[in-house]
Amino acid sequence: MDDAVHKYVHGYSQREIKRLVDQSETLAELLHSDTKYSAGVSVLEIGCGVGAQTVTLVKNSPETHFTCVDISGEYLQIAKARIEAAGYYNATFQKADIFNLPFPDRHFDHIFVCFVLEHLKNPMEALFYLKSKIKPGGSITVIEGDHGSTYFHPDSKEAWQTIQCLIDLQSQIGGNSLIGRQLFPLLTQAAFNAPSVSPRMVYVDSSRPEYVEGFTKNTFISMVEGIRSQAINSGIIDKSTWEKGIKDLFRTTEKDGTFCYTFFKGVAYK
Repeated sequence: MDDAVHKYVHGYSQREIKRLVDQSETLAELLHSDTKYSAGVSVLEIGCGVGAQTVTLVKNSPETHFTCVDISGEYLQIAKARIEAAGYYNATFQKADIFNLPFPDRHFDHIFVCFVLEHLKNPMEALFYLKSKIKPGGSITVIEGDHGSTYFHPDSKEAWQTIQCLIDLQSQIGGNSLIGRQLFPLLTQAAFNAPSVSPRMVYVDSSRPEYVEGFTKNTFISMVEGIRSQAINSGIIDKSTWEKGIKDLFRTTEKDGTFCYTFFKGVAYK
C-alpha cells in the first residue's frame, strides 16, 4: 500500500469539501464534456471523494454503471447522497484502497481517475495495477492539474511563493502537484496503448465572473489558503510574505486582473 494515498495535503474540512464541489461545477464543461461512456459498460472511478466529479459522470452517461471507490468512508456517504439528490442511481460506492481493490482482473470496461495520481508516491505502480483491472481493449482516463502552469497579472513574487509552498508541502509527503505535464510519459511507461493527452487551460478575466468566483477565488486561492498553517509553521515562508502573497492572488481577480491554469487530460487503452 502507498502511504501517500492516505496523506491528502488539502485536508478533509468542510471548507475543502466546498472547494472540491466549486471546482467540479465550474470546470465540468472544460474537463468532462468529452467524457462519455456507452450504455451498459462498467466504469471504475478511483478516488471519487465527495462525488464532485461523479455527478458529471453519471449525468453524461446515465445508462453506464459506475463503481466509485475511495479510502474515506465519510466522503463516500457524502458522494452517495449527492448522486441520489441529483436523481441518479447508476453508481455504487465502496470503500477501497487504490492499491488493494476488491475486484478481479479484467473486470471493468473503463477506469476514470481524476486528481488522484498527484497524491501518490508511486503513480506508475498505480497505473500498472489499474491496468490489470481493465478488460482488453478498455480505456483509462486520467485528469491532473499542474500548479507550475499557473500564471497571472499583475505578477507577484510573493504570490508565487505561496503557490510554491503548496508544491513543496505536497512533495514532502510524497505527492507531485506538477504531475499534469507528466501524464503522457507515465501512460507510455505503464505500457498503455495509444495514449493521448490534451491540455485544458482555464483562462479567467473579469468578463467571466463565474470563473473569477468559481475557479480563481473558490478553487485555486482557497486551495492555497488551506495550507497556510502548514506553510508558516514549517518555516518555508514567513507570515508577512504569506499574507502579501494571498492579497496579491486576490488582486488578480479585480477588473484588470487575469489568471491562467492548465489541467491535463489523458486517455489511453489496454
